[in-house]
Amino acid sequence: METNTEQIGNVLKIKVIGRLVAGCAEEFKQMLMTSTKTSHQILLDLSQMNYIDSSGLGAIVFAHQEITHQGGQLKIACLQPKPRVVFDITKVYRIFDIYDDVETAISSFK
Repeated sequence: METNTEQIGNVLKIKVIGRLVAGCAEEFKQMLMTSTKTSHQILLDLSQMNYIDSSGLGAIVFAHQEITHQGGQLKIACLQPKPRVVFDITKVYRIFDIYDDVETAISSFK
């Protein structure tokens, strides 16, 4: 897994590339927590994330809870079909704002 970050106004867009799995989930979670020091508005661009396991999903859920607790927002854009299955099976999609494209997601932040 790789990540690319880009500041767009007050939103920090983090693009996840590859597989978000147990081997990198803790590192990903720590990166998200560090990111909240510069922005409380986080957008995960998952357009290039092709796989996620329960550990990766757990890292995103943990980050969402922490960011929300700090008064921020974490939203998701461009969730791909294979990872979407994991979100659907676990019903975790209910806690996230998920958008089809980055532009709509960015404009949804207040």
